[in-house]
Amino acid sequence: MEKEAQILNILSGVLDPEVPVLSIQDLGIIRKVEMEGKKPIITITPTYSGCPAMTVIEVEMRAALLMAGIEEFEIKTVLSPPWTTDWISEIGLKKLKDYGIAPPEKGSKSKRSLFGEEPKVVCPQCGSSHTEMVSRFGSTACKALYKCLDCKEPFDYFKCI
Repeated sequence: MEKEAQILNILSGVLDPEVPVLSIQDLGIIRKVEMEGKKPIITITPTYSGCPAMTVIEVEMRAALLMAGIEEFEIKTVLSPPWTTDWISEIGLKKLKDYGIAPPEKGSKSKRSLFGEEPKVVCPQCGSSHTEMVSRFGSTACKALYKCLDCKEPFDYFKCI
């Protein structure tokens, strides 16, 4: 168990290239670390199937492990069960808000909802819920673009999935 904790500690410094205030641990994409003899097997799940950031994340994970002197390891990607925004840590949700991105609500019922009323999203700048969606896609596919009708600032909302 000590080796698994060491691996997680090393990987805690790997940041999401699209939201560089979040570590991959904050995002919850590291599913587990297991030992196969002396070889760590790190299982990850992308936030979105086909997420372009995953290639960069894997390269950064490999670099972090190699720099820590761990030369033999395996990184496995699994798609089932699919990642959900519920896996973002409480610290990660706070980091999103502090960075200016409205965090998803834990346990939101709006997941996988394609039609119907949009969720009320609180502005991360001023705290107003008087906001409107500008576009279903923001700076990346995992975010939507919103505008605050009170402070007039645009902001990204990390979509619930």
